[in-house]
Amino acid sequence: MSMQPVKFDQTGTFTVGNRLLADGERTVQANMRRTNSLNSGHPACQGCGEALGARYAIDAAMQATGNQVIAVNATGCLEVFSTPYPETSWQIPWLHSLFGNAAAVASGVAAANRVKGRDGVKVIAQGGDGGTTDIGFGCLSGMFERNDDVLYICYDNEAYMNTGVQRSSATPRAARTATTMAVGSAPGNVFGTGKNMALIAMAHHIPYVATASVANLRDLEAKVIRAMAIRGSRYIHIHVPCPLGWGRALDNTIKVARLAVESGLFPLIEAEHGEVTGHYRLRKQVPVGEYLRLQRRFAHLYGKTPDDATIAAIQAIADRNIRKFGLLN
Repeated sequence: MSMQPVKFDQTGTFTVGNRLLADGERTVQANMRRTNSLNSGHPACQGCGEALGARYAIDAAMQATGNQVIAVNATGCLEVFSTPYPETSWQIPWLHSLFGNAAAVASGVAAANRVKGRDGVKVIAQGGDGGTTDIGFGCLSGMFERNDDVLYICYDNEAYMNTGVQRSSATPRAARTATTMAVGSAPGNVFGTGKNMALIAMAHHIPYVATASVANLRDLEAKVIRAMAIRGSRYIHIHVPCPLGWGRALDNTIKVARLAVESGLFPLIEAEHGEVTGHYRLRKQVPVGEYLRLQRRFAHLYGKTPDDATIAAIQAIADRNIRKFGLLN
């Protein structure tokens, strides 16, 4: 496909990839000839973490494969804001079918490529947490079980944001959504519910599983590039803060995502064939309150009388992640 140079300015050390570094040390986003797979002009919300995550991931995949990528999208925010009929922001071969079958459709595309002898063309399926952990869970598990040659990327904004911020099985404990209101004796999402998709993927013993965050561009790109070099089923779970559903400021996408990692609530790990092989080490653990206070979905925890018990329970979840994955070791 034709390449379109992308112009941007370096404005600080945490911007798009540190172009002042040597060529081999720069991120994909710092490359003036990056693919720009998800083009500008789409109507995503200001500060949308999912738009960042998709651009970072697919640009990295395109570079890793020499621009030989076909993407299949589940219904959701990403599909809706990137392809308002008859327009599209995608600069790559891209398909959309239904909410729950992106993994199955991607498996079919991979099978067709194999029959046609197109071994160099890689297939990526992508969806939000609703289309991954809930509606598309069965198709995704089947893809893992068959070890189909597909990379599945989940952009996790922790609720059904496109349809009105309803709870999903990735919604965190105590979070307020349209279906877990901040009322009653136990406001917000119920403790003891939900799924950890990275651990579920690991339980299938597929070749590669990773978690990533839009707050750590270099780590995210490295994991996508690593995944594209592996055959078989791969899964990457990317944390993408939502400004609307989380009730956070439009300009703190990266700050909130970074605090989720540094608090231990969203650990960054890698695994191969069911075994953890690497993790992102934290220099120090940040209290979960620094993360929670920036989001209105947790505002009920900090009213006239702070809900110290619930905050402590959330802190315990983060502490357990720290111990489980050795994030401070």
